Amino acid sequence: MWQISLEYGETINDVSLTFPDYEKFNLAYQIIRAADSVALNIAEGSVGQSNAEFGRFIGYSIRSLAEVVTCLYKVQLRKYISREEFDRLYDDAFQLMNQIAALRNSLK
Repeated sequence: MWQISLEYGETINDVSLTFPDYEKFNLAYQIIRAADSVALNIAEGSVGQSNAEFGRFIGYSIRSLAEVVTCLYKVQLRKYISREEFDRLYDDAFQLMNQIAALRNSLK
């Protein structure tokens, strides 16, 4: 899951490079930070923590992924990506979200 979230972050970064220049420090920066935060929180929570603490960081990952999805909606509404690309990125996020949620549930 950590590896998948790393790769998803790179995909989001690549997509953000296609946004207009005026979005560089706005929506592009926001979506990149949120996507990177998914893997970063998984990594941080997995190191020497209790299950409760790890679960808290997994929750942060889920919130970050929800932020990515919201940014994707904004990106699609602004027509920076096609509907097909949105659907692909959304589906990938949905699958990752389910995996992360299953991990969190296994910690209880």
